[in-house]
Amino acid sequence: MKPKVILVDIIPPKTTPEESLARLNELENLLITYGGFVIIRKIQKRQLPDYKTYIGKGKVEEILDEAIQNKADFIIINNILKPQQLYNLERVFEKNKIEVWDRIDLILKIFAKHATTKEARLQIELASLRHLGPRIFKMGLELTRQAAGGSGGTGARRGKGETNIEIMKRHIAKREQKICSDLKKIEKNHESQRNKRLDHGFRTVAIVGYTNAGKSSLLRALTGKKVKVEDELFATLDSRIGKLYLPDIQENCLVSDTIGFIRDLPPDLIHAFHSTLTETINANLILHVIDANDFEIDWKIDTVHKVLKELNCDKKKMIYVFNKADLLDKDRQEILMEKFKNLHPIFISAENKTNLEGLKSIIGQNL
Repeated sequence: MKPKVILVDIIPPKTTPEESLARLNELENLLITYGGFVIIRKIQKRQLPDYKTYIGKGKVEEILDEAIQNKADFIIINNILKPQQLYNLERVFEKNKIEVWDRIDLILKIFAKHATTKEARLQIELASLRHLGPRIFKMGLELTRQAAGGSGGTGARRGKGETNIEIMKRHIAKREQKICSDLKKIEKNHESQRNKRLDHGFRTVAIVGYTNAGKSSLLRALTGKKVKVEDELFATLDSRIGKLYLPDIQENCLVSDTIGFIRDLPPDLIHAFHSTLTETINANLILHVIDANDFEIDWKIDTVHKVLKELNCDKKKMIYVFNKADLLDKDRQEILMEKFKNLHPIFISAENKTNLEGLKSIIGQNL
């Protein structure tokens, strides 16, 4: 049975209705990918989050009443919570067996669902540990509370809590170190493979884009590489590489596809997937795939640009590939061509293999 979820978003007062809707729509799409369904969507406008519970005492009570009435299983906050905020919220909702997650909790659950290789599983575990680390505050309070029954004074209770926190910190640090060591070994293997490709004269093209823009579909259409293509967020976490022949320059190149980007990904998550993203970092050319049929196209392009900047890839040669053009009418395509003319877009359909020869020509010219 799918879990019933209340989505909560806290936004600045000046947020436009369109952006507010887009934020909650994306969170709902993430939840659908995870396997839950929304029963209530809540938005609160605040200039600053409440320092205790993020969403404010009155709103917490309102959401609790609605959660009980509707038998909700989860509350998901569309923001990154501080450990104390999460702890305070959990104390309110746990009495009714309702879990509280923040946005990163949900993304990590989806990552775990799609991890199929050792590398992906290690990267997700690393990201999870880094997200968990600050929450030791909450665990320490819980352990201190449990220890209180068997100790005589406040100092003894505090000492017990601190001891347990230090134990957890050491355990997490040790596990992080082991994961990083394992990922470095995998990265060395990737580096060896890249060097072999360089020795054979192969140049590389990296496909990037917002999650679910059609990157894996394009890789399969261009190279024939058998890859998983799903209409859901984060269907691909690992790098996949295929060979593409470019008739205009009579050469082969290698095309890689990797994890999709999404707004407000914290740096720790990006860093955790560094070994997967190395193919993009080392590419000679980037194909920025855009869902041309997406009416939230502007900020999704900006989001990808921001992530590429964090990876120091924003200065690389880039081709803007507007995918799913088969879903556009002629007027809409002309509007997009005019609006984004500074990007020199090429319109294709990876699904129907429309204008792929034109894309190959542009790739050849840029290489």
